[in-house]
This record gives sequence, C-alpha cells and structure tokens, in this order.
Amino acid sequence: MKTQFLLIVIAIAAGAVLPLQAGLNIQLGKAVHQPIFAAFASFVIGAAGLLVYLFVLKFDFTSIPQVKSTPPTVWLAGILGAFYVAAVIILAPKLGVALTFSLVVAGQMAVSLLLDHFGLMHLPVKQINWPRVIGVIFLIAGVLLIRRF
Repeated sequence: MKTQFLLIVIAIAAGAVLPLQAGLNIQLGKAVHQPIFAAFASFVIGAAGLLVYLFVLKFDFTSIPQVKSTPPTVWLAGILGAFYVAAVIILAPKLGVALTFSLVVAGQMAVSLLLDHFGLMHLPVKQINWPRVIGVIFLIAGVLLIRRF
C-alpha cells in the first residue's frame, strides 16, 4: 500500500512540474525569440541530466547494443516528446497555461482509454466502460469551463 501511495505522489508531482517546465521553456523561447530552440535546449539539458542519473545508477552501458532488437517505431517516442514540448511552448502563451494543459490532459485521457481498451503497444487490456467515459466527459466539461472563464 505504501508503494502504491508513493507511486501516486510521484505521478502527481510529474504532472505538477509540467506547467512549471512550460513556463520556464516559454521564458527561454522569448529570450531567444524561438520556441523551437527552447524545446531543443530543454531536451539537451534533460538528456544531460539523465546521463548523470545513469552514471549515479551505475548503468551498464554495454547493454546498449541490445537496442538493435527493438522495432524502429519505438524511436518515435523522442519525436512525440519533442512535439509535445514544442507545442506547449507555442500554445501556452496564446491559450493560457490552464487551458493548454486542460486540453493536453483531455487528449491524454482520450488516447489512454483507447490504448487500455485495445491493449495497444502490449499494454494490459482495461475495457472502456461508462464510468471511464463519464470521467473523460467531466474532463472535457472542465476544459470548457476553463476556456469560458
């Protein structure tokens, strides 16, 4: 039970830092007059941080050649991440941080339901049901309220 609670806290913290990251990246984008460079810089600094973390974990870098056995499509994750960061940097100043992230969460939930329902990408199947659909409807209603007010 403690492990589950810790995982929930980490998930909430991960979500909480995204608007902060967006704000910092927006400031960088404005400073250099280029939001795409801000996204690039964010990834470079993030990659450097992860590299340090791998050294702290004493990661076995000799296992890297095993990556050749993965399907090429897995590399799209980096492109999707870059799209996400760049989109948020561009959209948040125009739509506002709350509306941008409300829309992001609504999109995440809609696709998450499909991934769960069909077990795509070798994920466990969790059927779409009315309570889950109602949850997404509430999220969309929240987006509309945030947009209106």
